[in-house]
Amino acid sequence: MIHEDIKAKIKEAMMAKDAVRLEVYRGMSAAFTNELVAKGQKPQEMLSDEEALAVITRLSKQRKDSIEQYTAGGRPDLADEEKAQLAVIETFLPELMSREEVVKVVAVKQAELAITDPTKKGMLMAAVMKDLKGKADGVVVKEVVDGLFA
Repeated sequence: MIHEDIKAKIKEAMMAKDAVRLEVYRGMSAAFTNELVAKGQKPQEMLSDEEALAVITRLSKQRKDSIEQYTAGGRPDLADEEKAQLAVIETFLPELMSREEVVKVVAVKQAELAITDPTKKGMLMAAVMKDLKGKADGVVVKEVVDGLFA
């Protein structure tokens, strides 16, 4: 289980004196606990792998947003710190589909639903995201869908 794996990795990072990994693992563990409490469960319980991946995906998005903000704000030092944390977080995420794979899936779904009207692209987007949940980046899917109707 991912949740148990993170708890074990906290010890490893402490022993290795790896501050970045330790900070990320502790942050993930805290996020898991917050998720359990938000769902009305006890903090000592464990999240399922699916729930843990949802939390990790959220943490990844937060890091990407922070990197963008720090870069725009002229703080490359803070952006580099977030990039290092993001690299650790991404080791737990499944590999996402490439743009080419997404294009194929979108084309098949568009033909399947017979959507040619640009006003229906929201329906296409929803159908594709339902199929690709956790397998593809939503930003890439949106760009591909928008590209079909451009």
